[in-house]
Amino acid sequence: MSHRDTHLDGFLAPLPGTTPPSRALFIDRRGTLIQPHQGSDKTQYRKLAFTEGALDALFRCTQAGWAIYLIGNEPAVATGTCSKADWAKYETKLLAALKQQGVVVTRCYACLTDPVIGKGKQQVDSVFLLPNTGAMYHAKQHDGITLEGSWVIGDSPLELAAGWRAGCRTAGIDTGEPLNEPALKTSPELVVQSLEEALDHIMHVATASSR
Repeated sequence: MSHRDTHLDGFLAPLPGTTPPSRALFIDRRGTLIQPHQGSDKTQYRKLAFTEGALDALFRCTQAGWAIYLIGNEPAVATGTCSKADWAKYETKLLAALKQQGVVVTRCYACLTDPVIGKGKQQVDSVFLLPNTGAMYHAKQHDGITLEGSWVIGDSPLELAAGWRAGCRTAGIDTGEPLNEPALKTSPELVVQSLEEALDHIMHVATASSR
């Protein structure tokens, strides 16, 4: 598992009970935040293109106090098609591009292993392999995230099932692929056409409930 921790250390923690529960957005990287790759698996880490409106919407969420987490499996690394070094460079470029637009990512969770398709040392299971819930519970334990007030946003049943299992609210991005998977018990609360639309809806609901 690749786990990039981007939060700042060195600040005194507030006294218990003096801050509101922390809410988070767990956002699937590929297909939700980043446009689907059109080439071969070997070239998927060479180009970075965000889905339309995603950066502006994420900036608004950051300003409103949402904690941003990126989640997703990286099967190309698990199978050895792409190297860990390729992924690390891509992740660095991704986080830098978001930061440049004022989007603060608390942590970036990426599972680089798979017990079925993985090769060599990458053929192992992980609590961070979606639809497992390791990312959500790690955020809860280490960052104090309140999962029932948080959202998981993605375009496949894997991340949506993980969100449901962790007790988060879920938003599906309709790309034409099935979002409902009976075996995984996925039935997203919200289905929209883009990450921008999902974030705008979530922000609207959060604003209305706080009045």
